[in-house]
Amino acid sequence: MLKSLLRYQSGCGNVSENHRRKKLYENGVTNSLQSNFALLLKLSEELLGKWLSYPESQHVPLCQHMLGFAMKSVTQLVMGSTFEDEQEVIRFQKNHGTVWSEIGKGFLDGSLDKSITRKKQYEDALMQLESILKKIIKERKGRNFSERIFIDSLVQGNLNDQQILEDSMIFSLASCIITAKLCTWAICFLTTCEEVQKKLYEEIDQVFGKGPITPEKIEELRYCRQVLCETVRTAKLTPVSARLQDIEGKIDKFIIPRETLVLYALGVVLQDPSTWPSPYKFDPERFDDESVMKTFSLLGFSGTQECPELRFAYMVATVLLSVLVRRLHLLPVEGQVVETKYELVTSSKEEAWITVSKRY
Repeated sequence: MLKSLLRYQSGCGNVSENHRRKKLYENGVTNSLQSNFALLLKLSEELLGKWLSYPESQHVPLCQHMLGFAMKSVTQLVMGSTFEDEQEVIRFQKNHGTVWSEIGKGFLDGSLDKSITRKKQYEDALMQLESILKKIIKERKGRNFSERIFIDSLVQGNLNDQQILEDSMIFSLASCIITAKLCTWAICFLTTCEEVQKKLYEEIDQVFGKGPITPEKIEELRYCRQVLCETVRTAKLTPVSARLQDIEGKIDKFIIPRETLVLYALGVVLQDPSTWPSPYKFDPERFDDESVMKTFSLLGFSGTQECPELRFAYMVATVLLSVLVRRLHLLPVEGQVVETKYELVTSSKEEAWITVSKRY
């Protein structure tokens, strides 16, 4: 769907080509997360240090902090050390915001083509993002680096430069937003569900004790994964998705030809009471049931059908929650009502505020 909205053409409509590129995508996610786990931990601990320095009464702008954290994480894991420079991250974030806002609204309602000013701003921002990616792709070709980043898997995957550019652009755009919003909503729900936060803290304490947070131990955080799955479901994190039909399908008397782009109304399915008892309740324990997890997997939110950007976001969010919940109580701001805005990725209409207090 993003490829269509960005008007990218390479590989569109070719099922085998899309499968091959998805495999490279998945390898890119796996390799970048494994190679840069220490960096993720460092960025999470930097945010923890910032929050620990606040007085307990101070309101923390959660959306702002999660977007900044996601931008730093994604840019460095996808594009490398260029984005150790704070100014490069800020520049990327500005252009990303311009492009994403128009993808989420301007293309969908047709308003972008009616405004010369907005269209120029969008095209300039997209061109600047593409220019950065082209430069990094050129730098990574034919060279070995100690740290693997996402782009490396595409560069080494026998794709042409346009395919590498398109896939790295889509991953960068989507991962920043999905990671930021997953972290935001997870923390929002934890602040209002004291028992869930308590159980998550107990799991983190049991798994890590006084020891370091490691990739091996992270895999043991089963309840944390349930919290994130329930966050995706309750927030309707991605209310719509699209997928190419691999084989000809049929719904009642209607035939869906092979290689048709099919849109899925996930926001409806994720809160269907016939599938999810008490659908508006935040209840991670519903994922104790293997059949529930299987349903979630079939929708593309877990397992083999899981979108690579979401798999990336799950790991980043797991590391962040492990670091934060280990040291802090995450608390709501009294009287605040967080209203929802549904676009390609669900966000809050206004800033979501929280407060924090030290556990020790």
